[in-house]
Amino acid sequence: MTTKAKDFTLPNQLGESVTLSEVLKTHKVVLYFYPKDMTPGCTMEGIGFSQRQAQFEKAGTKVFGISADSVKSHEKFCEKEKLGIDLLADENSEVIKSFEVWQEKSMFGKKYMGISRESFVIGQDGEVIKHWEKVNPTNHPQEVLEFVQSL
Repeated sequence: MTTKAKDFTLPNQLGESVTLSEVLKTHKVVLYFYPKDMTPGCTMEGIGFSQRQAQFEKAGTKVFGISADSVKSHEKFCEKEKLGIDLLADENSEVIKSFEVWQEKSMFGKKYMGISRESFVIGQDGEVIKHWEKVNPTNHPQEVLEFVQSL
């Protein structure tokens, strides 16, 4: 079963609007959802995707990280870690919820709601080609790259 990705427009770290349907006119898209800017796993994952950005582009794919952090937070994160990919600010969590990655989590026995680290590859027709749940931020960027290169 395939699923159509819901179109959205979100600001990137520079405050520029990014609309999924516009990007899909020329590229496949990787959306990776992550919990929080400047945390260890999220930093590792962001750097991993940034280091492979040219290879993703060569495979006709644009990569976007999405969290509920602000444009300003994304801007600081990109500058501090020299990230070359766009991070999209979903401060009201509408896109996060539409991709069903807003989930109950547990830490030190306490339950809370948060962003599940998951990724999606979306084809130019808007269909979700691949969905990863329970992502390991260390090797995930390479895993996604190998998948899009195989398409």
